[in-house]
Amino acid sequence: MSATGPLEGIRILDLTAVVMGPYATQTLGDLGADIVKVEPPSGDNLRAVGPMRHAGMGAMALHLNRNKRSIVLDLKQPEGREACLRLAAGCDALIYNTRPQAMARLGLGYEAVAAVNPKIVYLGAFGYGEEGPYAGKPAYDDLIQGAAGVASLFAQQSGDAPRYAPVTLADRAVGLQAAIALLAAVLSAQRTGKGQAVEVPMFEALSQFVMGDHLGGHSFEPPLGPTGYARLLAPHRKPYATADGYLSVLIYNDKHWQAFFDVIGRPELRSSPMFGTHTARAANIGAVYAFVAEAMATRSSDAWMAALEAADIPVARLHSTESLIDDPHLRAVDFFPEFDHPSEGRIRTLAPVGRYSATPAAIRRMAPRIGEQSVELLREAGYRDAEIDRLLARGVTLQPAPPKDNDE
Repeated sequence: MSATGPLEGIRILDLTAVVMGPYATQTLGDLGADIVKVEPPSGDNLRAVGPMRHAGMGAMALHLNRNKRSIVLDLKQPEGREACLRLAAGCDALIYNTRPQAMARLGLGYEAVAAVNPKIVYLGAFGYGEEGPYAGKPAYDDLIQGAAGVASLFAQQSGDAPRYAPVTLADRAVGLQAAIALLAAVLSAQRTGKGQAVEVPMFEALSQFVMGDHLGGHSFEPPLGPTGYARLLAPHRKPYATADGYLSVLIYNDKHWQAFFDVIGRPELRSSPMFGTHTARAANIGAVYAFVAEAMATRSSDAWMAALEAADIPVARLHSTESLIDDPHLRAVDFFPEFDHPSEGRIRTLAPVGRYSATPAAIRRMAPRIGEQSVELLREAGYRDAEIDRLLARGVTLQPAPPKDNDE
């Protein structure tokens, strides 16, 4: 069985940093693409985010940069730009997540890259679409969560102040959109022989993500009601407190509700005007969730787990980020595999998602140190050793010293 992945043979020049772009290329690398990560001499900023054993090798960077090769290029120097273009000539795609204006100032706009490789897919994942008034504005995960309504949804549901989701929601949701868009454009280029420029703007992408649930009555013109999906915004839509903890429970369809009424000894509610049909429950969703919350508080978590599972009602124990590591299902599927990293020692990471019977996704390469493959990649681009030595001497590129023993 091949361990190379379904994207074997596709090479992607990765000029991204922090989370959104690196998550997109990590996903593609897990699927077998050859990811060539271009970093400035200081490295990707995320390398500085701890915890870490050695400088430049922070925890998130170890996860996001696996299955990649790192080359340092100072793109502000002409020789760095030239080296980047020579690498691009041998790639199927180039992805960046700075503003397009910054790429143009570096001499690495679409026209310059397409001139050396007309078949290349040139994908920019950045804040706002170039045709709107916000074009060129800076964008980060927090800003886009706020701009796309995520922070306000928390306030609308709870009545508290707006807040951000405690995950890089915009970066990771849009990163997946960028990975999909890149693959679609590469398939088109392979079919037609023509590359193209693609933009994946964060604001528009996350707004689609949010409003797919919450466009509501404004799906119609004139509107049939307000925006918002009432079930998602109900104040009691949260893990239910039991007598000794919390559980996640979703009593969703008519069969679930009928079984729940039997479990709590209230079969007469099957024909209740409020509970009898899906439409009636949706119209009274706040009161429905409050009713369940009151019932859940009367028994222990173990008692509810046994009763709800026996009744085939969806239920799950509530994990913290620490307890999730020891979840028996995730352990059984080896979701948190451990590896010996060449410089960082024993590390735990996250398995690629999904199973492929013939071309499985895999972690083939540990996250590199800054510039670990600089010389290797320059040779692949056709540079002779003397030219590489000159680039090293001028600080256009660099290669790290051999890793020290982890015990030193």
